[in-house]
Amino acid sequence: MPTKSTGKKTSVYLYIPNILGYMRILLNVVAFALCFSSKSWFAALYFISFICDGVDGWLARKFNQVSTFGAVLDMLTDRVSTACLLAILSQLYRPGLIFLALLGLDIASHWLQMYSTFLSGKSSHKDIEDKSSWLLRAYYQHRYFMAFCCVGSEVLYIILFLIHKNQDESLISVSMNAAKKSLPLLVLLTLSLFGWGIKQLVNVIQVSSPFILILLATFLY
Repeated sequence: MPTKSTGKKTSVYLYIPNILGYMRILLNVVAFALCFSSKSWFAALYFISFICDGVDGWLARKFNQVSTFGAVLDMLTDRVSTACLLAILSQLYRPGLIFLALLGLDIASHWLQMYSTFLSGKSSHKDIEDKSSWLLRAYYQHRYFMAFCCVGSEVLYIILFLIHKNQDESLISVSMNAAKKSLPLLVLLTLSLFGWGIKQLVNVIQVSSPFILILLATFLY
């Protein structure tokens, strides 16, 4: 007589990638708690949390534990951590409005992209239609290209935080002075700036896409 399976389905909250997501939140909390007392510890913990962003996605695919909860948790962790760092930079450099504008663009772009994904019935915000921008397709369909842009953006923010010394300094003057003193830093800044620029362009395209504009019009109406 066949026996029934007694195995229980794992709760989505206990999926391996989601557990890693909880650890990322903890890493970020500790990182920002130490940001003004130890810049090196902040940079290390923040970057480790960022690297784990790619690891949890790999784990989700490997163990077939892709979930909407995991995608939202992942996005919220990314956006909140980046927003906090941009908010800090806005207080360290002038004009600080630049970082606040980047903060708003980052949140609006990703939230609207995620929301439009759910409304269209897609399983992932990375599922880009053929009629979308070629840059948007290249960004979401080529993982290494997207990784370069994301890493470049975050590394740029970390570098700006690390090289800051005096309150209310000019962003351009600090960056140029730091680059003049170190060739490796100049190379790293150049590469990071290139990746950052592409990522911001992708954010603008996402916000200005026709479907997003219709969604915004609906909300405003």
